Amino acid sequence: MTQKDITFVADFLTEHFNEAPELYNRKGKYFNVERVGQYLKDEDDDLVSPPNTEGNQWFNFLKNSTHLKESPLLFPYYPEKSLHFVKKQMEAVIDECLQKPADVIGKSVHQAVCMSLYKTSESEDSSPQLFKLPFLWNDKTSNIHYVLFTILENSISKIHILRRHTDTSRSVSNGILAVEFGNFLNNSINESTDSRCYSCLDAHFYDDETVTVVLKESVEQEGKERVLAQLPLS
Repeated sequence: MTQKDITFVADFLTEHFNEAPELYNRKGKYFNVERVGQYLKDEDDDLVSPPNTEGNQWFNFLKNSTHLKESPLLFPYYPEKSLHFVKKQMEAVIDECLQKPADVIGKSVHQAVCMSLYKTSESEDSSPQLFKLPFLWNDKTSNIHYVLFTILENSISKIHILRRHTDTSRSVSNGILAVEFGNFLNNSINESTDSRCYSCLDAHFYDDETVTVVLKESVEQEGKERVLAQLPLS
């Protein structure tokens, strides 16, 4: 240790561990502990050295305000307690505030429709992930929810579009449909159907009327072609 380190430690001990006769009657509390650390202790005991709030403008303001003094909107102050205690108190209040909305929202959710997309084996082996790229979009103009996704086992060259009206009592035509890319990008009709087959890497709505897709060549070869395509939803 350098002399500077020793001086720093000595100054710390001198400042924070002076004898405090007024604390002698408290078990194990014979010294004035470091003032920051006491706020972080994981215990509910009172602080050894509580802060001096005399002259604090906020406390004086509350004390002189008849409306705010008993306001339920203000979180109570515990000058004798650590931050750990206050944190637990606040978490309890927040949990209580969120419980009612959670109950109300949970009871208001119900199943509007059920569609069977695919079936997996019932063996104990973990089934492969077949549902991919779920992307949600809400068209506020026509009040329709959209979900884009692919099903790997069905066909990697297809992207599925599911749409539902936000009013569950109403239905929309073609509630679910699939768009197949296949070899639609072939430059010539002479190309074989297997040589330029494309699958969907990703898909998002660009706006209410356009879907953006990232396609890749399905053929196993070096330098697979990637295509960024904008498709009109119509």
